[in-house]
Amino acid sequence: MKVVNYKDVLPVVMCNETVKNVAGRVMIGKQDGAKNFCMRVFEMGKNGYTPRHTHDWEHEVFVHTGTGEVLIEDHWHPLSEGSAIFIPANIEHQFKNTSDKTFTFVCLIPSGAPEL
Repeated sequence: MKVVNYKDVLPVVMCNETVKNVAGRVMIGKQDGAKNFCMRVFEMGKNGYTPRHTHDWEHEVFVHTGTGEVLIEDHWHPLSEGSAIFIPANIEHQFKNTSDKTFTFVCLIPSGAPEL
């Protein structure tokens, strides 16, 4: 069992030519003995975005704070607090922050996928 506040997990900051102004935290993963899923929290600052990418696993996302958009197969969808997103395997996608405030979302992936 594990109970932790996300602020107590050190973030991995990502900023390069494909990702901008993103910090990710593995909240629950393989090091915790989670055999089926990995839970991650991402915080995206102003003008932040994730890489446009695909992978062999589905994932589920829940927007905690802020506003943003998700690109799914060449169409941008608006997101706000409370939005839930399902992205099937092998579908191109990308997230971006559309405001000056932090955009925070929880992302669940299956075990075996790269945790960050």
